[in-house]
Amino acid sequence: MISIIYSDEFLNHDTGSFHPERPERLTAIVSALKSASWTQQLQWQKPTPVEFRDEVMGLIEEVHSSDYLQHIKHLSAKGGGMLDGDTPVSKYSYDVATLAVSAWLDGIDRTLATGNPSFILARPPGHHACKNHGMGFCLFSNAAIAAYYALQEKAINRVAILDWDVHHGNGTQERVENNSRIAYCSLHQSPCYPGTGTRQERGLHHNVLNIPLSPGSNVSVYKSAFIGEVLPFLQGFKPDLLIVSAGYDATAADMLATMNLQPEDYGLFTEYIRTLGCPILFGLEGGYDLDALSASVVATLEVFTRS
Repeated sequence: MISIIYSDEFLNHDTGSFHPERPERLTAIVSALKSASWTQQLQWQKPTPVEFRDEVMGLIEEVHSSDYLQHIKHLSAKGGGMLDGDTPVSKYSYDVATLAVSAWLDGIDRTLATGNPSFILARPPGHHACKNHGMGFCLFSNAAIAAYYALQEKAINRVAILDWDVHHGNGTQERVENNSRIAYCSLHQSPCYPGTGTRQERGLHHNVLNIPLSPGSNVSVYKSAFIGEVLPFLQGFKPDLLIVSAGYDATAADMLATMNLQPEDYGLFTEYIRTLGCPILFGLEGGYDLDALSASVVATLEVFTRS
């Protein structure tokens, strides 16, 4: 069974009219998954309420500053505001973002308990969120927080994060690059927002691999990158758990970048990472064309239904 961690509460993060990171992203994915021929292999689970997870706030403060956490809380309490030109905070954003963190922790729990994959169907996304500020639609660094949480388990010595969002996860890298027990690998369009993620950024322990790809790259370029760099890097690290920052904005249909992937290509990426032989947690990051986004998530998970 594949666990899907989802709640309608994630729709309450109000980004305003015409913002690409909108609630419809989740409803489109939910509809596609429930329409899949293998939908009976999905186990839907609501995230644990934050008040029943004492570790949520402590983990957020391990990755982000207390001042930043309080800033988000204050903005929500006064009805909303902007972190930067494209990152809104609404009345319910603080509650939704902390619940999203809890969902990622639930995914860790489910994946480690069962050995089966989990997909965190939550928003807001997180891979651009830095220690002291949010940006790029992101509030809290969900993948980094989940990695630190997983490392609390005695059986987990190393966690790898694979970020296949079209944008470099500058926030995730910032929060994990000095930890020898976490590896971070990103494939991303370059040049593109946020302008980080060069090959020279290797991490304190050579635990970072950035693979900048030219605009217009298609699946053949990604195949070469996976076979020649991604898999050798992750195999060498020998993770006990793989967290995938699953962004789907590298599709040809997406309006925020200029890559040329098709939804079915993400199934191939899933087949590649399954060869690592460790449990896998997927968490939603970007992806803004609703049809391509939902089809890409279906392609990602369908691989697990064939065996």
